[in-house]
Amino acid sequence: MNFNTKYLPILIFSTLALGVVLGGMLNFPNTADYLVKNNSKSKLNKLIDFIDNEYVDDVNTDSIVNLTVDNILAQLDPHSVYIAPSDQQEVMESMKGNFVGIGVNFYMYKDSVAVIKPVADGPSAKAGIKAGDRILYADKTKLFGRKLPTDSLYSKLKGTVGSDIELTIYRKSEGKKIKVKIKRDIIPLKSVDVALLLGNKTGYIKINRFAETTYTEFMEGLSKIKQQGAKSLIIDVRDNGGGYMEEAIAIADELLSDKQLIVFTKNKNGNIDKTFATAKGNFEKGNVFVLINENSASASEILAGAVQDNDRGTIVGRRSFGKGLVQREMDFADGSAVRLTIARYYTPTGRSIQKPYSKGNEAYFKESEARYGNGELYEKDSIKVIDTIKFKTKKGKIVYGGGGIVPDVFVPLEVEHGNESTVYLLQSGIVGNFVFEQLDKNRSVFKGLSFEQFQTKMNTTDLYFNAFQKFILGNGLELNFDKSKALVKRYLTAEFARQIYGESYYYEIVLPEDAMVKRVLNQK
Repeated sequence: MNFNTKYLPILIFSTLALGVVLGGMLNFPNTADYLVKNNSKSKLNKLIDFIDNEYVDDVNTDSIVNLTVDNILAQLDPHSVYIAPSDQQEVMESMKGNFVGIGVNFYMYKDSVAVIKPVADGPSAKAGIKAGDRILYADKTKLFGRKLPTDSLYSKLKGTVGSDIELTIYRKSEGKKIKVKIKRDIIPLKSVDVALLLGNKTGYIKINRFAETTYTEFMEGLSKIKQQGAKSLIIDVRDNGGGYMEEAIAIADELLSDKQLIVFTKNKNGNIDKTFATAKGNFEKGNVFVLINENSASASEILAGAVQDNDRGTIVGRRSFGKGLVQREMDFADGSAVRLTIARYYTPTGRSIQKPYSKGNEAYFKESEARYGNGELYEKDSIKVIDTIKFKTKKGKIVYGGGGIVPDVFVPLEVEHGNESTVYLLQSGIVGNFVFEQLDKNRSVFKGLSFEQFQTKMNTTDLYFNAFQKFILGNGLELNFDKSKALVKRYLTAEFARQIYGESYYYEIVLPEDAMVKRVLNQK
């Protein structure tokens, strides 16, 4: 893994941008009949058949069709995309909110499939699989020493509900091989990372995407923190690239009063479809804060826009991505799909937050990269939106469209200008890999420690900070963490906590010193 730190923010943003491209759609039934309605489009079909039947050399016409579809969609907008069969299955599972498998988080460490942590109450956990175990064989298929791609590994471990698989495990802590039979089951893919209480009266809910189960997960979390005494609510949609807009609308409905406008869409014929809040609502009173950043997009922006335009709460953070287009998905028989933009959406005041894309897809996504250089991640005055038309909320607050949601309360990045790489590195998978490798060397040093004892141990040593610096340098990243030592140690400690104790402990460490969260708690 050799990176130039100059390009690190771009690399990490590109991954997030993919989520933005694939996020933000209406959850509509299959509409495959669109492709056969117009006979004037038969030219392409005739050409493919002609090549298939008459061309002198053997040609994979499927690849030609895929390339053609990609080229057609490239002439449209950045969010009308073709999804290959190999990618569509993973996307569908992510948006459905579950898959069938054995229930382990794993990491391809050197040439072995290493278990980071079994999913709580999942099939592997029930069968006795432990963190640090190596999966050598899945039935009779050898998994080690082959450097199998992740999708191949998934295919070996997934299956149908109730089907059996025998794993051959090497348990490093005991120095022995073990055969374990596991019955595959439904494994949830949570879209709500955590719901917890900050202090005595402020609830916090982190949403990583808007999938089919998001509203249900949100309501479960909201119910829990309300029972614990929450009177104010922080909804964190930072780095949330979107998903099903109905899920965001349903959450907004819980916050808004009856008949308040949540969002409206307009299609190519000018038909307008308005969505209003209903009489139900589980959190119509009490302060609401929505945390956003430059990677919050689509359905995240619908939620933030509804809260902001109805004067229901405070938007905190940095300007959001700026995706105001709605897609509908069309599936094909080979497992691929096309997501086509079929409408624009508008916030309750009537503003479109879609940023321009007339200069092409490359320029469109580079606009987000440019925010690193133009200073807007550090100064609200540096934010420039394309649409200078003023929109007013009911209480007279001025808001703008044309390039994302501008927060009511601006919070800059936590590092100095020019050191953005550190922030994005700390939230990448690299930290998780490092922590796993450290634990794998000697898990016993944390054995039997309470969470409080663990925190004391981590706070009083620079051992892992220094080791992480060496790890990064060894992987070709020239980063100096001296000016961000407290930040780096916080995220390292949080990741150790996640892998040792569980997901919620990560947030217990990160959130008390999180700049946006602190801004909310200090202003209330």
